[in-house]
Amino acid sequence: MADDLDLVFKALADPGRRLLLDRLHAESGQTLGQLCALMEMTRQAVTKHLKLLEEANLVAVVWKGREKLHYLNPVPIHEIAERWIGKFEKGRLEALAELKRKLEEKADG
Repeated sequence: MADDLDLVFKALADPGRRLLLDRLHAESGQTLGQLCALMEMTRQAVTKHLKLLEEANLVAVVWKGREKLHYLNPVPIHEIAERWIGKFEKGRLEALAELKRKLEEKADG
């Protein structure tokens, strides 16, 4: 379990990989070509990032004919949230986040 979490934290540590996860969250089931079109990095770099995300079980792959489709797997992120965020009274954190949001809205509007 610790090794699995280490892989997840390592994968999440890179902003490029987080952006890939954001792209897959917005539209899951994308090919490498589709993901490369959205990223400002080479095809090789995207491939390397996807490989690390797959190893961390954050991305699942499904072959559809000759196409390799990439899907977001949110389970490892949920496990981190349950283990680490759950320790800190989630209700209070949500109340503080809501207060912050309202104050920022008031300041902007």
